[in-house]
Amino acid sequence: MLDITRSYLPSLTKYLGYIEGIYARGHLTNNGPLVRELTKRLEDYLGVRNLVLVCNGSAALDLAYHALNVSGSVVTTPFSFVASSSVPAWHGIDPVFADIDPWNWNLDPGEIESAIRLDTTAIAPVHVYGNPGDDARVSEIARRRGLKVIYDAAHCFGVRKGGESILNWGDASTISFHATKVFHTVEGGAVVFRDDAVCERARRMINFGMDPVTGEIVETGTNLKLSEMHAAMGLAMLDDMDHVLERRRALADLYQRKLRGDVQCQKIEPDVTLSGSYMPVAFADTETCGRIMALLAENGVRTRRYFSPSLDVTAPYSRFGSARHSRHLAERVLCLPLYAELLPTDVERVCALVLGALSTAASVATQTDDLLPCPTA
Repeated sequence: MLDITRSYLPSLTKYLGYIEGIYARGHLTNNGPLVRELTKRLEDYLGVRNLVLVCNGSAALDLAYHALNVSGSVVTTPFSFVASSSVPAWHGIDPVFADIDPWNWNLDPGEIESAIRLDTTAIAPVHVYGNPGDDARVSEIARRRGLKVIYDAAHCFGVRKGGESILNWGDASTISFHATKVFHTVEGGAVVFRDDAVCERARRMINFGMDPVTGEIVETGTNLKLSEMHAAMGLAMLDDMDHVLERRRALADLYQRKLRGDVQCQKIEPDVTLSGSYMPVAFADTETCGRIMALLAENGVRTRRYFSPSLDVTAPYSRFGSARHSRHLAERVLCLPLYAELLPTDVERVCALVLGALSTAASVATQTDDLLPCPTA
């Protein structure tokens, strides 16, 4: 059976070495030495500053919203994992939906202003599947309308545009370090803040509002800290990340070369370096998508309708707007297996099954206007 994803596990010997150090020190949490070391090493590796580690990706979003004093409503995308909308909604902030660009699958900047309300205080785009959105246009709207920008960059570990980390975009960029991500700490996440003062406030907020030096309670906060045990996994992982990223990028490239012209892939800008977080493809219609998903399952290949459904058709979020392109894509999208241990022969087998099914289907015998070929890079 080929899994849709598989968590990468670094050297057990290396991981246990970190754990033995934790046992020797007896320091398990509360900004321990491994959390501090991981923070510094991640900033260096990713090319960022003001990185704050937290206990999971949703906590990262939570922290960004609180540290930046977001209230009222935010403009965001319905084509995303539910956390992008559930975190603000949980705190009484309405996630107002703007539609996506049908080619790159990210929040369409041209749809943002019509979704802005009198109480809107932020724009919250998602770099879908790790594909960077149009920061120049989003930032211009935000500056003109006096709004904060919080990027959900959950899938963006190691993603660069023009050689620079996209995690430096916006007032804050949030990352997930869940076990299924390219880089993980089993459970964990981080926020990269633009402003030094906001970052220092966030460091207090993750520990009940206590000053990290004096322990004095200086503002409201909660417990969002990452433990030493989780930081140990991150440190062990980080040594292998060049290999993991190289492997995933090569497998994603193989998928694209095999499937190009027969499925729709995201439009990727030529100066973008992705991380191989996911391998999403879209078919001509929902029937074709379902049929191919069933065929792959029959042949021992697990796939996932990720993201489906579009959040604007779900009961808790349908009142926040309607997004035609998002709904149409969510009906046709399928994520194929992609993880570091996957073999090129596995990718070739999956592609052969997909192409074989498409070649026998009259409904996709010729490419429709809804299909964009996979990019060449």
